[in-house]
Amino acid sequence: MESGIAPLPNEKVVLKHRYSAFFDTDLATVLRCLKIEDLVISGVMTNMCCESTARDAYYRDYRVFFPADATGTINEEMHLASLLNLSYGFAAITTTDNFGEGPLGGRDDARKELD
Repeated sequence: MESGIAPLPNEKVVLKHRYSAFFDTDLATVLRCLKIEDLVISGVMTNMCCESTARDAYYRDYRVFFPADATGTINEEMHLASLLNLSYGFAAITTTDNFGEGPLGGRDDARKELD
């Protein structure tokens, strides 16, 4: 794994077996124990893994932020279709520029996208 994005020694790693990172994993339990309320979804296969995880997060009452420039899939048409689907209620579509210094550094601006 690229050293700039590799997990730190004490960070939890969730091994997923289906498209959603929530399905048959302890992710929801870990997030609840950490009192996490906001999630930023990024990764490969916007239309499969990322979208499935975002929807499952929404169903579990997380506020979901989905940076369009931090996900990707096999073609632009599928990528844009997923962004459109998610924007109708499952996630706030944003970009990595909106996060400022930290993961939710631009939090106030990002929250406005949910309203």
